[in-house]
Formats: sequence, structure tokens, C-alpha cells
Amino acid sequence: MNAKIAVFSGDGIGPEVVKEGTEVLSLVASLHGFGVEFEEGLVGGASIDASGKPLTDPVLKLAKQSDAVLLGAMGGPKWDGLDYSIRPERALLALRSELGLFANLRPVRLFSALASASTLKRKVVEGTDLLVVRELIGGIYFGQPKGVTRLPDGTERGVNTEVYTTPEIERIARVAFEAARKRRGYVTSVDKANVLEVTELWRRVVTRVHREGGYADIRLDHMLVDNCAMQLLRDPKQFDVIVTTNMFGDILSDEAAMLTGSIGMLPSASIGGKVGMYEPVHGSAPDITGRDMANPLATILTIALMLRHSLDRSEAADRIERAVEAVLDEGYRTTDIQESGRRVVGCREMGSLVREKIQSLH
Repeated sequence: MNAKIAVFSGDGIGPEVVKEGTEVLSLVASLHGFGVEFEEGLVGGASIDASGKPLTDPVLKLAKQSDAVLLGAMGGPKWDGLDYSIRPERALLALRSELGLFANLRPVRLFSALASASTLKRKVVEGTDLLVVRELIGGIYFGQPKGVTRLPDGTERGVNTEVYTTPEIERIARVAFEAARKRRGYVTSVDKANVLEVTELWRRVVTRVHREGGYADIRLDHMLVDNCAMQLLRDPKQFDVIVTTNMFGDILSDEAAMLTGSIGMLPSASIGGKVGMYEPVHGSAPDITGRDMANPLATILTIALMLRHSLDRSEAADRIERAVEAVLDEGYRTTDIQESGRRVVGCREMGSLVREKIQSLH
């Protein structure tokens, strides 16, 4: 049977990079002897323009009935003036919540060919290969109460609430320890336990899961989030698996993306429910939309994560990653990772180069 993939291209450069991703998936499916079928739906700003809502019931139903979801970027200045309840990004939060996707995996691997593309020195970033495990459907983005209210004196008061329960922390901790076991690595749990009671609970629960959950063979360290932000820039190679809260993971993984040369290189997988959702980490980049300048490699590498985590096709995933590395080794670059002496190509050509390389690999 064919794997059914729900394709939500989103806004801005989303449709451009998602197209390259689906073409890569179709190619490796044919080469590895399995079938895929795509069904598209509108989310985010495109859905607001069409229906007035960032996520409609039929699109959510499509996601739940698929084997995996491929998601492009959402949002842009066009919709910034809307109320928070109907902004494009609400579709992303709703999909994560409705699909039960509590764990976001963001691998941060520096391809050797891009060691000079990072803003940090080569000796600092070369060899970086870490994984950020971000809790995805708890914390400050979902906690209650939240909102803006007007006080009797006319001033306004904004509130967002950071909330975690023991089971939420336990399950994300287990994902991190299992990932570290597969990588034969170790875990750094990141919190702000010296100030925030909710992350003091986080530290205690992670420590207990490590002690009682059968993970004594895996090293566990704890680090405060402000120190982690500094250490990622000072010595990123000290990290293997980082597990942290929703907001801290959002911030730290974007920071870590720059270790790879560009946020346009960072894929992600959201797992934990029956249907996984896969999306590049970068935004919708409205300033380059339609100009064939977007970097499709994050989306193509996201397809590799989909193959590995939802479709059980690790060999096809490896083939994609080797093809991306080979294209970079040959000196091809998009504008966000351009270097002197390297050939700059557009989004479509980069996708084509990767597909050609996939076909030549065995």
C-alpha cells in the first residue's frame, strides 16, 4: 500500500521548498520500491485567506488520517495585524496538540563542507552533531491562564503561564534517553531550576526517570538555560542530546541552527502521536518568496526524518542525507550559505542537484 502524506505547504517560501521535498520523496520511493501519495491542504495564512481560519476541520481530519504530515512555513507580515486567536501560527500549535506531538526532534549537524559558512570559527563548530529534544505541547505556549486584560486604571496586563505535569516531563525525558542510547551518547537536561519552580520540578523528574527508568548506562547532566545558550556558542561539541522545555527548546534550537551555517539547513520531526509531522525549522521568508532563492535542504533533510521515523525506511533516509552531503562537497550553495569560490544556485536547481545525486548513489 502507498504511504499517504498530507502536504501543507503553508506561506511564503513554503510551497517552493515543499515542492522540492515531495519530489525527493517520490524519487527515493521509486528507487526503494515503495509507493507514496500526496494530498494537499491549506494551513496558516493561505487558509485564512481562503476560509478565515488558520486550520479548518477538513484539513485537520486529513492530517489525522495520513501516515505523516509534511508542513511548510507559516505566517508573514500580511497577517501580523490579526488577533492572536486566528493568526497563521495557531494552525501549527493546533496541529501539534490535536496530533499529540509532544516531542520535537531537531538534529543539528554541521556538514563538513559548511564549516566556513557558520559565523563562528571553524575550530569551534567543526564536528558539531547534536540533537535538541524539545517538549512540544506543554509549557508556556499552552499553559492557562493566558491573554491580555485591561485593568480598572486603564493599563493592560499580559499573562502567559508555564505549566508542566509529572507525566509530561517523564515522557519527554524517556524520548531523550532513548535517543541518546541509539546515538551511544549522553543527555543534557536544560532548565532554569535556580529561579523557576516549574523547571525545578522538571529537573527532579528527569533525574528520577534517569535513575529509575533503566537509563543508568547513559550519562545525565543538568545545565541552566542561560549557561547553555553561552556554551552552544563557546563549545557546541560538548553536547550530544539536549532535552528541554517548549520555549527553551524553541530558542536554543534556532541558536544552534546557526552552527550549521544557516537556519535553512535545519530539519525537524514532531513525534509522539500516531501521525508524525515534519517541517523545516526556518520561517516563511517573505522577502525572498517567489525569487527562487530559498534553501530547500532543510525540507529535503526533513523528508529523511520522515522516512526514518514514520515510514520505516532508514536506507532511503541515509541515501538522501548522503546526497545532500555530496552536493555540498561539490561546492554548490544557496544564497544563505554562499561562500567565496562556490557556485550559488537557486531553490529549484539545488533540489535538482540532490535528486541527481540520489540517483547516482547506491
